Amino acid sequence: MFLQNKTIKNNMQVIENLKIKEKVYIEKLDNGLTVMIIPKPGIQKKYMIWGTNYGSNDSKFIVPGEEVETTVPNGVAHFLEHKLFEQADGTNSLDVLTALGVEANAYTTNDHTAYLFECTDNFYEAMDELMDYVQNPYFTDENVEKEKGIIGQEIMMYNDYPEWKVYLNAMQAMYHNNPIKIDITGTIETISKIDKEILYKCYNTFYNPSNMLLVVCGDFEPQQILQEIQKRLIDKKASGEIKRIYPEEPENIVKPLIEQKLEVSMPIYTIGIKDNRYTNSTENRNEIIKKHIAIEILLNLLIGRSSNLYKQLYNEGNIYTQPSLEYEFGKTYAHVLISGQSNNPKKLFEDFKGAVKNMKETGISEKDFNRMKKMIYGGYIKEYNDIVDISRMFLSDYFKGINSFDYLEEIESINIEYIEQVLNLVFKEENMIISIVDN
Repeated sequence: MFLQNKTIKNNMQVIENLKIKEKVYIEKLDNGLTVMIIPKPGIQKKYMIWGTNYGSNDSKFIVPGEEVETTVPNGVAHFLEHKLFEQADGTNSLDVLTALGVEANAYTTNDHTAYLFECTDNFYEAMDELMDYVQNPYFTDENVEKEKGIIGQEIMMYNDYPEWKVYLNAMQAMYHNNPIKIDITGTIETISKIDKEILYKCYNTFYNPSNMLLVVCGDFEPQQILQEIQKRLIDKKASGEIKRIYPEEPENIVKPLIEQKLEVSMPIYTIGIKDNRYTNSTENRNEIIKKHIAIEILLNLLIGRSSNLYKQLYNEGNIYTQPSLEYEFGKTYAHVLISGQSNNPKKLFEDFKGAVKNMKETGISEKDFNRMKKMIYGGYIKEYNDIVDISRMFLSDYFKGINSFDYLEEIESINIEYIEQVLNLVFKEENMIISIVDN
């Protein structure tokens, strides 16, 4: 075991990975907000990210204290992210942060929304601005209507963006009812139904401190930066549990092939493998992590740069670079994604299925397994060199019920028998799809 877990003064928890000598300080405040501080002594850059456990999938819910279900239009989480920058005095917080010389941004995913900045100077001034605008929404009939036009243009732009469409089409080929198949931005029709009352209701429900995590990474003294954060928090009490309502999802896919015509220099594709859904309880978090690691190892063995399949596809001229290899999962979904460019995506799909079948029949060599396990482990360690990577990783994992250090711990326990078990459980041909965008 390389993790050390202890509590210091004021009930602050410290988790340290002794092997890579990295620490995270965790404090849960009286208002329910969780703060993570990741010290990086001697580094000049500083990073802050403040996230809420609220994404595009959360369109049906029961507000704490209420009994009636609330349903809001698709795209509200993303719309809300846009609107938080606009202030009552007419300023835009993104402009204010840029003028301070910091790199600021925000993003919305299926599962969470986050507001962030990175800087070397003016950290506390930027912190003032970020913590002010996230805690003080300003929605009016006029500014909401204006935003509909701006987001409508964004939606139309994404409709012509091949890399986004090939991904979204893959979701629609895999999922029958799960909201992950719906565009994060919504549609022009759904955002037309958004008004300030909906935005305030979603803000007051999901932007409660007890549903949020704030991560800071840089050369900080943990107790001191925690005090600075507390000074900037408005008085707001923790709320009860938000009951999120998701539709039932069958285990089978919708269809194995989906194609679309768009302007591309070479066909692009996404192979998807639908996995069983997750419930992210603390009891099974180690199993979730182990499964994730096993899938990363398997993907690299099957179609990574050193695999026989990659060499074959490259020599045939069917691909020129290694595909992107991912395993995405959340509260109610999980899937493998393999994405890239190919002269003949359908043949690549058949070749990939053949490689999976062959691996199931012949097994995995000890040498290949150990080599790939070391490579994956090295990639995990490398993430700790970048304050952006480490902060986003801890935020995203936290909302999945995971501590990011656990990946470094659990990889030690992965063996070939477990890898082959995951291969048979997840890499089922009947759950595979391919999405293709071509001219």
